Amino acid sequence: MVFNTITVGASVTPTVVETYFNHYLNRKPLHQKPTAHISYHEGLKLIRQFLEYASHHTVEDIQGFTSQWVPHARWIKVDEVTIPEENITKGAKLIEAQLGHHSIQTVGGSRWWQWRRHGGALKAEWIEMRTDFNQRKKVGEKSRRIMLYVHGGAYFFGSVDEHRYQIQRHARKLKARVLARYLVLLLTFCRLPNIILARYRLAPQFPFPCGLHDCLSAYLYLLTEQEPSTIILAGDSAGGGMITSMMVILRDQGIPLPAGAILISPWVDLTHSFQSVAGDNSSDYIPAHGFMSKPSASWPPPNSDDMLDIAQEAVGRIGKSMDLSSAHEREAVQGFSIIPHAEIPAAERHTSANGLNDTNSTGTADNTIPGAGHELSIIIEDKLVQIKDQIQMYTTNQLISHPLVSPVLQPSLGGLPPLLILTGGGEVLRDEQIYLAHKAANPTKYPPADVYLDAIPHGREQVSKWKGTDVQLQVWDDCCHVTPTLSFTRPAKFMYRSVAQFGAWALARAQKTEIEIMDDDNVSVISNDSDETDIGKEPGNEASASGLSTIQIGRAGDPLPSFRGHMVRQRVDRHGAIFPLGAPSTLPALNLPANEIGVIKEGPVGKWMAAKKKWDTKYAAEKRKVQKQRVNEMIAGFEGFGDDEAPPPSALAGRRIRNMPKEEKRKRSWGMSLWTIWGSKHDEKTRSLISDANHQIKREEKAEQEPESSVIDPTGAADTKKPGIEHRSPSHQRAVTDEGQALATETASINDENTITAEILLQNDEDPNLLGPTSAVKNKQTHDVKTLASLRPNAGPVAFPFKLAPPDRQAANASTLTLTSEAGVATVVPATKLSLPK
Repeated sequence: MVFNTITVGASVTPTVVETYFNHYLNRKPLHQKPTAHISYHEGLKLIRQFLEYASHHTVEDIQGFTSQWVPHARWIKVDEVTIPEENITKGAKLIEAQLGHHSIQTVGGSRWWQWRRHGGALKAEWIEMRTDFNQRKKVGEKSRRIMLYVHGGAYFFGSVDEHRYQIQRHARKLKARVLARYLVLLLTFCRLPNIILARYRLAPQFPFPCGLHDCLSAYLYLLTEQEPSTIILAGDSAGGGMITSMMVILRDQGIPLPAGAILISPWVDLTHSFQSVAGDNSSDYIPAHGFMSKPSASWPPPNSDDMLDIAQEAVGRIGKSMDLSSAHEREAVQGFSIIPHAEIPAAERHTSANGLNDTNSTGTADNTIPGAGHELSIIIEDKLVQIKDQIQMYTTNQLISHPLVSPVLQPSLGGLPPLLILTGGGEVLRDEQIYLAHKAANPTKYPPADVYLDAIPHGREQVSKWKGTDVQLQVWDDCCHVTPTLSFTRPAKFMYRSVAQFGAWALARAQKTEIEIMDDDNVSVISNDSDETDIGKEPGNEASASGLSTIQIGRAGDPLPSFRGHMVRQRVDRHGAIFPLGAPSTLPALNLPANEIGVIKEGPVGKWMAAKKKWDTKYAAEKRKVQKQRVNEMIAGFEGFGDDEAPPPSALAGRRIRNMPKEEKRKRSWGMSLWTIWGSKHDEKTRSLISDANHQIKREEKAEQEPESSVIDPTGAADTKKPGIEHRSPSHQRAVTDEGQALATETASINDENTITAEILLQNDEDPNLLGPTSAVKNKQTHDVKTLASLRPNAGPVAFPFKLAPPDRQAANASTLTLTSEAGVATVVPATKLSLPK
């Protein structure tokens, strides 16, 4: 069946209509959930149906549809850039150094993953609001707000065009330039930061570490254009996992780290070892069984049985002599075998002494921990299931537990720049994201299992090498995976606010200056689009006053809360009301033993097997046809990379032929264009309202130029304000500064909500041997960080209405400080015994 706008529309339209009627006819179950809003309910069902429809097409069909060219809005400026070869080469060297000799062999070499198709240059896309670009060009200044955005799509689909409508929202709210990487490499520059999107190469044709190499090269390119303190990294889903691995490489290899990173529903455990993956997915659109597709030349790749057939044909045993028994034929199609307990050789019924295997009640060993040299297997209903087909498109079954593939298995995630992690409370990947946040903030408390530590050189030393990373974790009640995808919904709009608030703070902290961001709250659609009365109520306590939250998602310029134990832990409802996240002891993700993380489980494997049987039965003929065609192609021969290179079975690099055709030119997608228009509707309306407000301010300013009446106050000063005119800021910008939020983190527990900032600032007993984020930024300012961070003192959530002037305004010391009131009155404080932490 053809995969285009018409067929997709025909598939999703019945779902849209059905959802509309069900929403209003059966509203009670939707109460207190994001689906109470029709826009969210429709968006969730639409994406779920699209993924179901896509699963009955080939990987190439899905990739082609989601990477089609989509025109951008007239008020967005988009520029395409090519990443220089020198950055690509340096990125490859960094990955080689991080992998080490043993992992390079496991990956299959160091040359195949650097190969690109003819004409497949690494490109990126700068995205910026056109008005912001014109303003920068007018004053001739370089942007100091850059966002490198890596899009998601399970590593095998998606594109810059598909994500541009989301990225332009980040650009507008942060006044940033965004560099987006195409899944061939997509970099987008916006005005939170300018956003750059990287078009990285996609699996399964370009498996790990191809995409990681592309995104790392994009960051190295940025470092030739910008200071690291001006850069924010961001990514959703697979892109969030990619960003995490990038930062670990930068940290370990001594490359300057960015100002911060934003991880939106990051996919960081490809072994699916956490409980939420096996749970109910009614609030999410990710298929419970994982991603399936119709067989094609790209997927699934040949398994061990296929390779055996190829070897037989290579020595002349063609067709007739091949084992075509019904059992062999069935296993070749379904990609796994099931061995009853009675048929398992007695020699294999034992407990592994090396700790790699689990043992069931029968004493049969199963290989549930991914690793080189053996196929995965697991006991299900007292039967040994041997998994032969590759499960994840990003990499082989043996590498899904590699720490650069599943970052939750890194020895340490400490020593990274500040992180914002947005998690949907209803998504199937929820637990691994909560675990990731706590592991980064407290590396020594959440080390990986011994089997993984021992496999990494100096792995045990790394656990205690880095100090905790500052992490703001927000778990959004009942929200789905990457909720900002539904950019037209209320929860998504609040999430964009969180991203802008955190991003501005991280940039201000890194640059030791103020960062202005847009305050569009008075004109924002989400301020007035609901007539519901349950805002801010704690679920289950609607009638209790104590169930009300007075804290809302930060608006432009609002200070970030102080970190405690390196964390800001928040639970957020669909209205943006914030509640404390439950104690670690109440969260299933944090109570999973270390030796259970990175181990495949019966629940997810069972779901995958059930779906695979269904797909394999339906497409058995297509799969066998593809397998036989692949045998013929491999016998004909491909161009290799040398004896030391062994690309994974799915890698296009391992199937190169002479005169391989170039990538097809992208066509325009009318379907994606309509989705983009829907996703951009809020931005278009907000832009119009902001423009009207700015025109009103200019008219008032013009009116103020008329002859004014002077009023003499008792002090003799003349007040020249025009009667009847309310004076206001000529813009919709608010300044964001670092107020020392991260300084409290070393001595306060994540459960201690009573320690006030003043007390924390006077305590600083951090271990001097722990390493934090490194940066090679040469900042002209030489202020003491702790003095600067305390420019605006506060006591808990209450900030005082004055700032401490930067030390370079005068010869300041701990006992002589200038306070600048926000009312505009400068006051010199005489010598006091006020002391700052050293």
